[in-house]
Amino acid sequence: MRAGRSRGPEEAQGAVLANEAEGFLLAQAELGQARSEAAALCGRLPWLTTGQAEDLSRHYVEQRMGLTRQALQATADRAKLLRGEYEARYAELRQMLLRVHTAGACLLLACCSAAVLLLR
Repeated sequence: MRAGRSRGPEEAQGAVLANEAEGFLLAQAELGQARSEAAALCGRLPWLTTGQAEDLSRHYVEQRMGLTRQALQATADRAKLLRGEYEARYAELRQMLLRVHTAGACLLLACCSAAVLLLR
């Protein structure tokens, strides 16, 4: 989102839909990659029967997709944690900046008042 620009409901809904589509496509690509790896693994084991190769492929794909889910969840959890930390730090910095500017404005006002009193 660009600074100074809020999203309308249609734009927000479009962004959600685009994110869902992207997630679906990435998941399908990962599934295709896991199936290719399973086929390559079974290809290196020529003594497997067709049923054994299918069973091995199914187990491999399930395990690989489970690991992918875990990795993505860990990444999402870490991103959420970092976002919270950054937002807290940003709030601290804003408060500090507000205090510094308020103190500076008060000091400037005091100096101007003193100068006016001295020039009278």
